[in-house]
Amino acid sequence: MQPAGFSPARLTALTSTMQGYVERGDVAGVVSLVWRRGETGYFEALGLRDDAARLSMQRDTLFRIASMTKPVTSAAVLMLIEEDKLALDAPIAQWLPELSAPRVLRDPGGPLDDTVALCAPLTVLDLLTHRAGFAYHFTATGPLAQAYSVAFNGFDARGDMNMWLARIAGLPLMFQPGTRWHYGISTDVLGALIERVSGLRLGEFFRTRIFEPLGMRDTAFWVPEPQLARLATAYRVDPGTRRRVVEDHPSASRWANPARFQSGGGGLVSTAQDYLQFAQLLLRRGRVGDTRLLSHRSVDLMRSNFLTRDQRRVPAFGHAMWAGQGFGLGLSIVDDPAQQLPHGYRSTGSFGWPGAFGTSWFADPVEDLVGIMLIQRRDIEPFSMAVDFERRVYDAIDD
Repeated sequence: MQPAGFSPARLTALTSTMQGYVERGDVAGVVSLVWRRGETGYFEALGLRDDAARLSMQRDTLFRIASMTKPVTSAAVLMLIEEDKLALDAPIAQWLPELSAPRVLRDPGGPLDDTVALCAPLTVLDLLTHRAGFAYHFTATGPLAQAYSVAFNGFDARGDMNMWLARIAGLPLMFQPGTRWHYGISTDVLGALIERVSGLRLGEFFRTRIFEPLGMRDTAFWVPEPQLARLATAYRVDPGTRRRVVEDHPSASRWANPARFQSGGGGLVSTAQDYLQFAQLLLRRGRVGDTRLLSHRSVDLMRSNFLTRDQRRVPAFGHAMWAGQGFGLGLSIVDDPAQQLPHGYRSTGSFGWPGAFGTSWFADPVEDLVGIMLIQRRDIEPFSMAVDFERRVYDAIDD
């Protein structure tokens, strides 16, 4: 039997499945890691981190983890709550006066000047649960979608959080705070909140309070020049040819700029081994080895569903996303495994949150399991490769 209670033959099927995506050209390469009951049972790097240069994928390859950043930001907020510097029900205007009185669209797809007043102040909990009324350009509709695109156009290279807040303060909310789940920039606002409350830049807070204590040496908002060779090339799909084209290359990467905007919603670069440390922190209810960063109760809250029954009935990303899972504080949580099929195989209480470049992770407290799959390609919908990875991982358990 393989370490961590896996069948070697069934892990071979996992490798074959991942290799199939590489050979078909769906992705350039992939790093997959499975940890269970204190052991790494599977850790494979397949394919290339750069197609043109024919550079092999490595276990320590750096990946833009996109929205896998969100749980890290959420954990940082919980740390400040434990220190009595924040509270879940606190209005964020105490620290972010720019957002004290945003307007709310009467019609989410309607004119930007057809708005109503805020019914209740924006709170920390609204931001953590994506019920603040914010959107992204790709989750907004009508004129608001264009307004988000304009507000963020070219901003990534400049890291002035105050300027960023001023831009978003001029955008109306799609919905009244607390009324429905809608994916957007809420976790970036949490990043700004962390900076205001702690007096540190977000990356410095993460480094000193989370990454260094957990030994996450390769996780940051930017990649130093000596390490750029380890950064995988990021790809997207050309809508005309349906071929992969380069979106971000290490030789001219946005992530090489130390002054870039530190996005709490999606800006981090990391490795599979580094992110395993953070996943273990949440799986182990706030502690890794001798290092405790959060209380049991804080992590339990992160791993608890906060959406109401009516909010779970509203589709997200075009499908009934909340049929078998809810949303906590920066994480989705499975509470009805049967309703996850065929798009997930996790046990009750499992949690995680993926990223836009196809990066994915989950933690399963029943199996004492963490699965991490890292690629660099947008438009893997609906995260089909991650679903195949997950299915093969569960198929391989053999104890």
